Amino acid sequence: MPAPIDSVTALLMHDGELFLALRHPALQTFAGHQAFPGGKVDPEDTDGAAFEHPVFDGIDARLARALCRELKEELDFDLVQFADEGGVRSISACGHALTPMHIPRRFNTHFFAVHLERRPDFVLHQPEAISSKWASAQDWLSEFERGQFIIAPPTIASIRALARDPQCGHMGNLVAVAPEGQLMAIESVAGLIQIPVRSHTLPPAEHTNCYVTGELPGQRLAIDPSPCDDAELDRLSATLLAQGVNALLITHHHPDHHERADALARRHGWPILMSARTAQRIRDRKGAAFFEGIELQLVGEGDGVASWHEEPIRVLEIPGHDDGQIALMTSQRTWCIVGDLIQGIGTVVIAKPEGDMRQYFDSMQRIIDLAPLSIFPSHGQGLGGTFRLEETLRHRKLREEHILRLHREGNSVQQMLDAIYVGVDPRLLPLARKNIESHLEKLEAEGLLSG
Repeated sequence: MPAPIDSVTALLMHDGELFLALRHPALQTFAGHQAFPGGKVDPEDTDGAAFEHPVFDGIDARLARALCRELKEELDFDLVQFADEGGVRSISACGHALTPMHIPRRFNTHFFAVHLERRPDFVLHQPEAISSKWASAQDWLSEFERGQFIIAPPTIASIRALARDPQCGHMGNLVAVAPEGQLMAIESVAGLIQIPVRSHTLPPAEHTNCYVTGELPGQRLAIDPSPCDDAELDRLSATLLAQGVNALLITHHHPDHHERADALARRHGWPILMSARTAQRIRDRKGAAFFEGIELQLVGEGDGVASWHEEPIRVLEIPGHDDGQIALMTSQRTWCIVGDLIQGIGTVVIAKPEGDMRQYFDSMQRIIDLAPLSIFPSHGQGLGGTFRLEETLRHRKLREEHILRLHREGNSVQQMLDAIYVGVDPRLLPLARKNIESHLEKLEAEGLLSG
């Protein structure tokens, strides 16, 4: 695994307020997240003399250069010139964060508190950020608690520290460490916990997100637990007990969403919720023994399964990838767990007998139209807004136009595969072929293949 990449981030503060920018939803990492300005340390930052300016006293010159460069690139803000003009009270290292092991691209981020004497006029670099705001740490924290934005855990950890003590000095490690025998629990929207669990999923993904939400008393759900082995099962079990879980929910029948869920349910006496179609497909694949000794609760469109901030969490039926797949969304559309409707890592396969490309297009459009503030896939990071859904649907439509054109030119499915999926991991080509076949079935049903 590659070594983590050094990066820097700036906590810009003035008159009791803190600056954050909304990252563009098209970005590959932390799309649509509220974030502090910053970025990775570039090779060019390692060259040059040490910073002699007194406000950079004690700061590694390489990190200081990266900090100044990132602020200039993202905000058109010259930190050195601003300091020379008396606009900077102090700059100090205030914390660090090392990206967890389950995320493929890891960063070792150095946080710097930058106390300003006056508020600068920033100019946002539009490809990276689409809006920004100054607010007190307490106001940022209040918005987070209401689920009004998605944010990286180290960022909200630093905001919490500043809300407790505005003069907070060094905040130490801003990434929570999983207790011994447990798995990492990530909270990028208040009250929705993401636990990456090692699972038997499709490459390049290696984990399936097990989400925990719901208020007690009532059902506190663990969604899609699927540990790959008994050791991971034990760690997940301990984590879910610590989170107060008392029920499981399965979004659809594919094994990387329910493997060992039956063992987990029996161990703790928890019921399992799922759609009727998912229950039938699991019975067909695993046999009736999967449900032996387990309370099965069937749920469908509109059913309330738990609550979040006293809002009902309701079921949405989203067939396409799987004819029994369900999503979960709060009644105020604050967030939506979308299962395999979209993936943060890899691509969604639409394959018979459970897959249907027409239904998949319809389900994608349905969530886009509902416009939840944040969406959470089964693999990869949560996302702010529905931009990635919109782009995925647009891409699928373009792919379908390409397939239709190749078909009308007389190409076979194998020839289409060779033309479209150039350079794809050979292990994934059988799945890519299934996607082509599903597009052709959709086009046939719509009467377009004979044209």
